[in-house]
Amino acid sequence: MAEKHPKRPRDMNQWAKRMVEIATGQVEELPETGLTKRARAGGRKGGPARAASLTREQRSEIARAAAEARWKKS
Repeated sequence: MAEKHPKRPRDMNQWAKRMVEIATGQVEELPETGLTKRARAGGRKGGPARAASLTREQRSEIARAAAEARWKKS
């Protein structure tokens, strides 16, 4: 997984200051995201685990509701 970089400031002056800090070594590490390794893996594990726990009828009802929502938009 690639490291995420902090968002670039909208103000060009703040962005330029950030670039100077990085270039001169004043900023050393990226800020901590607060997510654990287990929390980041949750998206990869959660969907298949949920699908395995649902019955055929429940999956069908969820799919039907999703299709209705898609068609309702247009």
